[in-house]
Amino acid sequence: MNYNNPKRGVSLPLIISFSLVIGILIGIYLPARNMVLPNAGVRLKNDKLNNVLRIIEDSYVDSVNRKDLEEAAIPAMLKKLDPHSIYIPAKDLKRANEPLQGNFEGIGISFNMLTDTILVIGTIHGGPSEKVGLQAGDKIIYINDSLVAGKKISEEGVMGMLKGPRGTKVKLKILRKSHDDLLPFEITRDKIPVISVDVSYMVNESTGYIKITSFSMTTFEEFMKGLRELKEKGMTKLILDLRENSGGVMDAATQIANQFLKQGQLIVYTKGRSQPRNDATATGKGEFETGDLIVLIDEYSASASEILAGAIQDNDRGTIIGRRSFGKGLVQEPIMFTDGSGMRLTIARYYTPTGRSIQKPYNKGVDKYYAELNDRYARGEFEVSDSIHFSDSLKFKTPEGRTVYGGGGIMPDKFVPADTTGISGYFLKVRNSALIYKFAIKYTENNREVLKKFTEAGEMENWLDKQLLLDQFVKFASGNGVKPDPAGLKISGKIIHTQLKAYIARNIIDNKGFYPIWEKIDSTLKYAIDFLKK
Repeated sequence: MNYNNPKRGVSLPLIISFSLVIGILIGIYLPARNMVLPNAGVRLKNDKLNNVLRIIEDSYVDSVNRKDLEEAAIPAMLKKLDPHSIYIPAKDLKRANEPLQGNFEGIGISFNMLTDTILVIGTIHGGPSEKVGLQAGDKIIYINDSLVAGKKISEEGVMGMLKGPRGTKVKLKILRKSHDDLLPFEITRDKIPVISVDVSYMVNESTGYIKITSFSMTTFEEFMKGLRELKEKGMTKLILDLRENSGGVMDAATQIANQFLKQGQLIVYTKGRSQPRNDATATGKGEFETGDLIVLIDEYSASASEILAGAIQDNDRGTIIGRRSFGKGLVQEPIMFTDGSGMRLTIARYYTPTGRSIQKPYNKGVDKYYAELNDRYARGEFEVSDSIHFSDSLKFKTPEGRTVYGGGGIMPDKFVPADTTGISGYFLKVRNSALIYKFAIKYTENNREVLKKFTEAGEMENWLDKQLLLDQFVKFASGNGVKPDPAGLKISGKIIHTQLKAYIARNIIDNKGFYPIWEKIDSTLKYAIDFLKK
């Protein structure tokens, strides 16, 4: 099983027991193995590390905890290797693995901290909260007899109170608009699925769109469900969106690639100093081996996303559109220690079918490695493709003679710059203050009964277009410290209005409401749709 993911925080609506901002998820190549650490009393002839620890224990001026010293030393050693070899303390290991396993244990809600009150945005379908009758719009006032409303508890603190092992119970007291008294709920925690395929829908009569946000153990199953539903609706062309997908389970990426390639075509191969070459090839049993295919990537598409995009590009199967991907081509093995902690050690590199390693250099240290995206931005790479330069030594050819490059991510076949049209000082102020999102939450709460009547994005958008949303938002923003700016609104009014509608739709009908509206201001997706038409 293989996990791949670079270091990147992602801001998304929080889901109980899952909404952890993952700093770094690493590729896993071989099954985990249990390791028993050498006895501290047995010292090898030249074991300097154990000698140093023993000397400190025996002679240091103050008493020390050997375990604390080891916990500090191991990460420092791994940091000298590469950016993706890491140590995970026992207290963090389970939480770090949850997004990759495809499930977590909790009560199954998404929430927002609205004016120091926990507002339920939605319940996970089939989850324990939905089963007992918790509803979107409910406000959590008490958790296990502890007052939480107005207490300025952090989001992580709330998650800590609501998380717990499967089968344990949590008691809530809820304020609901239609009731004067608080409503009591007792919810039994259970396994909650982590959804990695955000949405699948038809953008027009022949073109389907699937958005994959990460690769977990359940991603392939989710993808196939969406693919089959779209084919039933008449899809003959597919846009697969891997933008901002920082990776995860490598096997999920190869299984999805298999759906597009013909029998025997190479998907990816891995090899390392002590690992023999291992090839993944297509079985010829894919469900979308023909039909136009577009893959969208950007600078945050990494690892498993790059494996999938590289397989499509190197086999001349489809067109890659967007901006150059992150550039992570290292594979990690999980090693579990008997104290519950773990290590993920880089043991191999992966190579695309043409033989490319897309791993970018990391010889200048971890900080420089992740700051490289800032360097790309500074030299204009997000806006102009001509600012990107590859060495001739990194040049490869696909079977049809297209030139592709290694050494630093996947370069798209069609470059689409970051869209800066419609950006004004006013927009940046309201966006950076999260006022667009906050207004959408408040508007949803005040109009929930009307909004609940809509089940399709188009229907809701038509109704919202008649509600003078932008005027209401300007007043809301003014009351929250951002003065009206007619010049800024002239530039950014369309973007703000569209984002307001998309967030409101998401609050009621989830991502199937959000993405069809957001599509109107998504320049890369619009480019892909037009490209397929031509």
